[in-house]
Amino acid sequence: MTNYRIAVFASGEGSNFQSLVDAVRNGGLNASVELLVCDKPAARVVQRAQDAGVDCHLFTPKNYDSREAYEKEIVEVLEAKNIDLVVLAGYMRLLTSVVVDRYAGRLINIHPSLLPAFPGKDAVGQALEYGVKITGVTVHFVDGGMDTGPIIAQHPVPVLLGDTAETISKSIHAAEQQLYPEVVSWFAQGLVELNGRQVTVRQIVE
Repeated sequence: MTNYRIAVFASGEGSNFQSLVDAVRNGGLNASVELLVCDKPAARVVQRAQDAGVDCHLFTPKNYDSREAYEKEIVEVLEAKNIDLVVLAGYMRLLTSVVVDRYAGRLINIHPSLLPAFPGKDAVGQALEYGVKITGVTVHFVDGGMDTGPIIAQHPVPVLLGDTAETISKSIHAAEQQLYPEVVSWFAQGLVELNGRQVTVRQIVE
C-alpha cells in the first residue's frame, strides 16, 4: 500500500481521471487517488469518481465571492487529506496564487499541444489552422500563467492528410491517457527535479 496521495481537478468527462484510477488498479502507478475536485457537480467525472470510491469536493463557483474564496476552501480539503500532488485533468479554470503558491512544484497540468505552441483554449483547432505536421501532448508544472509552466514531458502526435479536429483529438486523448499516469508515477517515485525552468527526470536504479 502506498502513501503517495493524489488529488485530481477536473471539470468534464474525466477520461484522464479514469486513466489515473486505472493505472493505480493495474499496478502501473504506485499511488492513491484520494480526491476529485470539480467545479461542475453534474460532470461525468463525478460519477467516475463515485464508481471508483474516490472522495469528491464539489462546488459551484458563482456561489462564492471570488476565486480566492473557493480556492481557500479547496486548500483546506487538500491539506486535510495530506495531498502530495495536485493533478489538473481538464480543469477549466485558471488557478490563483492561493493554490499555485501553496502547491508550487507539486501542481501539474496536461495540455493538448506541444507547448509553447498553441496555449489556451482549442489547441487542436489552433494547430489545424496553423497547418502543423506534428502536434502532441505536454505535461507541465502550473505557475499561474496560461500553460506557461516548466515542461516535464511531451509526446508527439502526427497530423495526417485528411485529419480533422475530431480525429486529432482522438489521437491526442490516447496519448494523454498513456503519458499522464507515467508522469505521475515519476512523481510518486521521487524522480522529478525542478531547477528554474529545467525539469530533470532521474533514471530508476534497479
